[in-house]
Amino acid sequence: MSRRAFTPDPFTLMKVQTEAMMMAWEASTVIWMRSLGMMGFWSVAPSENARMISEKQSAFAQAAGAAFWGPVSGNNHVATAAATLRPLRHKTKSNQRRLARRGPAKG
Repeated sequence: MSRRAFTPDPFTLMKVQTEAMMMAWEASTVIWMRSLGMMGFWSVAPSENARMISEKQSAFAQAAGAAFWGPVSGNNHVATAAATLRPLRHKTKSNQRRLARRGPAKG
């Protein structure tokens, strides 16, 4: 039995690549704002340091589940990559928006 190679739609592949790039950009801005917060230059909640540890556990668990169950469910590699990125991107996007709204520390 011959197996046909999966060739993804270029636009779908580009969307997944864009999601990965946006996740990296948002993660770097979150790191930047949290670092400034630790130095007292960015307004962050007192619970921010604990939050940055605890939130990763659930996001990475969801991503690992998607990475495992994607191929098991018969999804192609592009759909599996998109599903794996989704919980991580959701977290970086919400963190970036939340921290950006707080803005620089006042005086």
